[in-house]
Amino acid sequence: MPDPKILDEIAQRLSQAMPAGVKSLQSDLDKNLRGALASALERLDLVTREEFEVQAAVLARTREKLDAMNARVAELERRVLGQSPQDNAADGSGEDMDGG
Repeated sequence: MPDPKILDEIAQRLSQAMPAGVKSLQSDLDKNLRGALASALERLDLVTREEFEVQAAVLARTREKLDAMNARVAELERRVLGQSPQDNAADGSGEDMDGG
């Protein structure tokens, strides 16, 4: 759920922008605006900056591990085949590792 302080600030700004006749209902309006804003923001499936940064860091570590594993597989293929995978592809004797 979004920060209640932010919801209060947005609701207050919206209520201040209302015409003078509506301002007599200010407390009801504030309460209803907060509820409507909270509901709308929850439907947007937003994340906090902190959650985003954590996931970005996890993704970066995963990418590093994937790159390291790809390098290791390439080295193992080179050792087993006695040549680089690119050499196999160039002379047509290599098999496609993904079955395609």
